[in-house]
Amino acid sequence: MIATKNIQMSEKVFVALRDLIYQKSGIFFPDNKKYVLETRLVRRVDDAGFESFEKYVDFLRSDPKREQELSVLFEIITTNETSFFRDMNQLQVFEVGILTKLIKQIEGNGVKKLRLWSAACSTGEEPYTMAMQTLNRVQTGLSSDWDIEIHATDISEGVLNSARRGDYNDYSIRNVPPQYLAKYFSKNGNGKYSIKPEVKKLVKFSNVNLFDSMKLRVFKGMHIVFCRNVLIYFDEASKKKVVNSIYDSLLPGGYLFIGHAESLFNISRAFKLVNINNLLVYQK
Repeated sequence: MIATKNIQMSEKVFVALRDLIYQKSGIFFPDNKKYVLETRLVRRVDDAGFESFEKYVDFLRSDPKREQELSVLFEIITTNETSFFRDMNQLQVFEVGILTKLIKQIEGNGVKKLRLWSAACSTGEEPYTMAMQTLNRVQTGLSSDWDIEIHATDISEGVLNSARRGDYNDYSIRNVPPQYLAKYFSKNGNGKYSIKPEVKKLVKFSNVNLFDSMKLRVFKGMHIVFCRNVLIYFDEASKKKVVNSIYDSLLPGGYLFIGHAESLFNISRAFKLVNINNLLVYQK
């Protein structure tokens, strides 16, 4: 095994790998991010038994097993830092400002069908949070009358497997309000907190590349989409492609949440900005 300190990324290989990543995922590493890409991948290249980055790129280009390795690659190069009830201001608007009214509106139409989507869901904290908030707003005893689906997608099969298990440690649940922790979690024998079945059954996890417009066509009729802190990985052209696909997935009047520090300025004019409880949200 070659020591990781001897594996270095040349400028030529950086460009080749950067272009391959962009072609497959839309994730873009500019010239000044060579060190970041090299640092994140050098351990993987070594552990997988490749003697150089050149050999690794050749494998990703042509080996029959490259798709499995690409999934590992995407997991490494994307930051999966997440938590339950992340950015409470947005979540309060989601639950109180939008979801409450939306549920009443749907009830009035007679068909109790609700569709939500957590894009780039990582290890599941966001879609499970959405599920708990949704259950909190659907009247107790009437939840069986509802057809609720929360689609949760990510490019990494590794984080999706973790999300499907639904087991979390003390750090992961640090921001969960006590009433939600008591109602929707159970503590297992390993000292971890497990998502209860009534929450789990609402969330459908699937491996989806947001850059793959064809795959995104199956996500139609969405009332609300969360795509928070994801667009930062894309260049402008990729951002436009992803946002256009999300726009097509939404029902008329549907809402899009992006990261509180993100904006669709110069990306899309299709959405309108609406002020809900002093917070700006994008609406179709």
